[in-house]
Parts: sequence; structure tokens; C-alpha cells
Amino acid sequence: MVFSRLDSGQLDALMEISNIGVGHAATAFSQLLGTSVHIQVPQVAVVDISDVPDELGGAERSVVGLFLKILGDASGNILLIFPTESAHKMVSLLLNQDPDECDMDSELAVSALKEVGNILASAYLSALGSMLSLSLIPSTPNIACDMAGAIVDQTLIELCSKEDKALVVETEFFIRDNELKGNFFLMPDPETLNIILEAVGMGTE
Repeated sequence: MVFSRLDSGQLDALMEISNIGVGHAATAFSQLLGTSVHIQVPQVAVVDISDVPDELGGAERSVVGLFLKILGDASGNILLIFPTESAHKMVSLLLNQDPDECDMDSELAVSALKEVGNILASAYLSALGSMLSLSLIPSTPNIACDMAGAIVDQTLIELCSKEDKALVVETEFFIRDNELKGNFFLMPDPETLNIILEAVGMGTE
């Protein structure tokens, strides 16, 4: 199974899985911040990798990207993208600093962002693994702060040898009345995608 052949029913099934996964991620994120976090998954869509920068607001938009590999009983990749302003808000909340005094280039800020990526990906994969009876763990996050087009070049284009499309879970975060926007890209390998769909009764014969 490849992303381009997913039908509406299969996308709906992936939406349900994603809702459960990000629900677990919201709980874990709440514990990290010590405050209530609400995460919505408004849509799941399949897009051409070349169109991903447009999904992020344009190739020249400043973003923070966190890239992780899926390890364990299945394989694939996860990419978390936050607009720079949202990443700045998250770091200031995590470090309990005034946003105007928060240095995004500091080792502490980078460490905080990596922890966000690790917690969100771990919680998502833990929920997914429980549903599928698989052990799924994320690699250590790699981080890049650049324009959306450059982030895509660095992380997604290298996947084109396997797949020229990406499964996009568009996510919104609400924390302490601060709206933090982000995009969650789940990119399971074709074999893993088959396993997921078969587990929810939406596989192909």
C-alpha cells in the first residue's frame, strides 16, 4: 500500500488512530508543562512532498523542525514542524521565561524543543503500538531552524526514493490561552502502513 492509493475510508481510519495518538501526546505534554493542553486533529490528508512547504505557510516561512525515525517492530519517520513564533512560545512556557528574554539559540532552548519532540512522538507511538500490539519507539530527535522549504529539503526529499507523498496530520495546540500551531507528519514505510490498516480492518485484499 502506498499513500496515493488510500481511499476515504482508510483516511478516516487513520484519522481515528491519529486522534487517539495525539490525545495521549496531549496528556504527556500537559504533564511536562504542568498545565492543561488541548490538541485537535482537524484533518488528515495525503500531499505531494513537493507541496509540503505550502502546507506550512510557504517555502520562506520561518519554522522549527524536529525529525525522528520510527524504530522497533515497524519503520518510518515522524516530522514535527512548528512556526518559529509557536516554538518560541513553547520554549518560554517550558523554561518559565518571558518570551522577550528567551534565547532560542541557547543550549537550554534547543534541549527543551528536543524534549517536546521526544515526548509527543513517544506518546503517539506508544498509543499506536498498544493498538497494533507492536513495540514502536522514536529515535533521538534532530532539530533544524530554517525556512520551511529548506527543512523539507533536509528531511523529506530524501524519502522520495520510497514515496513521493506524505501523510499529514495537521494539529493545533492550545496551552494557557496561547494558540500554538504545529504540523505532525507521519510517514510510515509501505509495509508499516499495511500493518496499520490491516489492524483496524481497512487493509486491502
